Amino acid sequence: MEARGLPGSGKMVTMSALKDKLKADLTTAMKARDDVRTRTLRMALAAVSTEEVAGKEARELSDDEIVKVLTKEAKKRREASEAFANAGRAEQAQAEQDEQAVIEEYLPAQLSDEELDRLVQEAIAESGAEGPKAMGQVMKVLGPKVAGRAEGGRVAQIVRARLAG
Repeated sequence: MEARGLPGSGKMVTMSALKDKLKADLTTAMKARDDVRTRTLRMALAAVSTEEVAGKEARELSDDEIVKVLTKEAKKRREASEAFANAGRAEQAQAEQDEQAVIEEYLPAQLSDEELDRLVQEAIAESGAEGPKAMGQVMKVLGPKVAGRAEGGRVAQIVRARLAG
């Protein structure tokens, strides 16, 4: 990790370890002339930089925030891949899948269906929720437990199924 001083503050700020890894891996990919990895890591770092300057003032993202950005980017690739595949454009679909695979290397391991189902049951028990109208309560309890490890739509589908009966 690199430590930098903020001008005039006397405080040291540490950069995100994940961002450092992305930058180091980009350099390695460029030297190896790995076009897919280079393109994908540049895009990921650009998305992180965009997020850092979004809002009222620029800030350094934490590793958790970077994981959220990368999760969004992986989801975009998955959706684009499906769209290309449905349009009969296999080459573009494969390119999106390749990029998605690179991004997923930097994300926490995804929860299996069994693990996710167990967490959903625990969240329902913990929140005392009953019926489909209580989905918000369950999602509030479940959100922090599955952040970055399961796609929101997949989580919502399982919660809906469990609450429905």
